[in-house]
Amino acid sequence: MTDAWWLMPLLAGLLLASVAGPLGSFVVWKRMAFFGDTLAHGALLGITFGVLTDINLTLALILGSLLLALVLLPLEQRSRLASDTLLGIVSHSTLAIGLVTLSLAQGVRVDLMGYLFGDLLAVAEADVSWIAIAAVLTGGLLFWQWRALLAVTISPELASIDGHPVKRLNLLLILLLALIVALAMKVVGILLVSALLIIPPAAARSVARSPAQMALTASLVGMASVMLGLWASFRWDTPAGPSVVVSATLLFALSLVVQEVRERKRA
Repeated sequence: MTDAWWLMPLLAGLLLASVAGPLGSFVVWKRMAFFGDTLAHGALLGITFGVLTDINLTLALILGSLLLALVLLPLEQRSRLASDTLLGIVSHSTLAIGLVTLSLAQGVRVDLMGYLFGDLLAVAEADVSWIAIAAVLTGGLLFWQWRALLAVTISPELASIDGHPVKRLNLLLILLLALIVALAMKVVGILLVSALLIIPPAAARSVARSPAQMALTASLVGMASVMLGLWASFRWDTPAGPSVVVSATLLFALSLVVQEVRERKRA
């Protein structure tokens, strides 16, 4: 793990995990897990656009996710369908459209397995730069608007009475989520990206005693998952992205044990 070859993947994973923890906490509190999944699946259209227009794939991925988030938010609010039904339709439709379009594009070769399951070990310096910028931006905005976002999450009605711009704060959260989802795809892939946002906060929720403590603990759990996943990938030659998710799952199981022990001591 001290080899310089590991530094870029390790740094990319740690940066993403550090902001995915607090952002994922809001995802858990607001029950937006399926929303993040839909953004991940729909982001493949961004990749398709980037491939067909020959622009930077990371930029195309980010733009695709942000545009999809801007479309999904009003669509979800105005649709007569249940939220999970609408998101399920959009999620699978956009994923299928992206895959079909890529297969029809002549002379185009794309590492779909890398995008579907992540390719953390292939992260380059340019990818780390994108992730670092996004991490600083996301972390800064979450810190700046923490109290307001928390108020909107707890009670939108009371937050509105207190003068918080509820719609703008919800939009901010959605756009930050889209940004991190787009970049996290490089680490864990389309099919596992939601796990990076949900599992660490879920593990933190079992042991934390306040929202701020949960967000911080979720970051630490996510970062520990990245380090354990990379170690496991190196030790047993397993896929890095899924290994990170498995590590997070094990830490979640450990958090349940800790919670059970605490409850027994109180009893």
